[in-house]
Amino acid sequence: MTFKNEHIDKSTPVPMYYQLKNIILQKIESEVLKPGDLLPTEAEFIKIYNLSRTTVRQAILDLVNDGYLYRVKGKGTYVSKPKILQDFMRKLEPYGEQMKRLNLTPKTEVVFFDKMEATSDVAEALNIEVDDTIILLKRLRYANDEPIVFLETYLPESCIDILQEDMEKTGLYEYLSRSKRTKIIRVIRQIEAVGAHIEESEYLKIPQGYPIQMTTTTGYSEEGEPIEYSIAKYRGDKNKFIIELSV
Repeated sequence: MTFKNEHIDKSTPVPMYYQLKNIILQKIESEVLKPGDLLPTEAEFIKIYNLSRTTVRQAILDLVNDGYLYRVKGKGTYVSKPKILQDFMRKLEPYGEQMKRLNLTPKTEVVFFDKMEATSDVAEALNIEVDDTIILLKRLRYANDEPIVFLETYLPESCIDILQEDMEKTGLYEYLSRSKRTKIIRVIRQIEAVGAHIEESEYLKIPQGYPIQMTTTTGYSEEGEPIEYSIAKYRGDKNKFIIELSV
């Protein structure tokens, strides 16, 4: 068995559950354990390391919560697929190019695309009046046929001709870059953890209340005008984010 050669030191102050967690994690990261592999049962871990059930359960639960493992009722605990590294917090890059760089197959499905009236929060973000005409574009994006992000984008009426575009094939920034007036050169992004509501639950195929990472983006033109206001909701179990800082 994969784990018999490992050792948990019970004489150190490092919690035993944390040592077991790191043993499992190291085997995942070194690809000794691969996506889809079945982990030993709690009883087997107890026998291998002479640990309590509570200790074993805490180590496994932490890894489930971190997205490294998942459970199937009545079958056991399995190794998850690696999370997709989202680095859009540090650079602007078309979604399709990002997925291809990660050796993933991108796909975009448009679920709503039409004119509507601006609500107060959208009007504030785009620096327009409440009830002004805007364009709402809702897209569901996939990586290797798995839905990973549900995206709502609001654009001012000056972008009305985008309604003639096939937005399952045309990237948003590709369209906006065609005109100097709408080309995005600066964005402000915020990120927070929220629970999935009905719409995200349906499109991302997750239970209501499931953890998702929500990013809010406002994109500005060279003249400092807000052109894009987007709300992206990422599956918490499929994505991780990287932020680069320098001093």
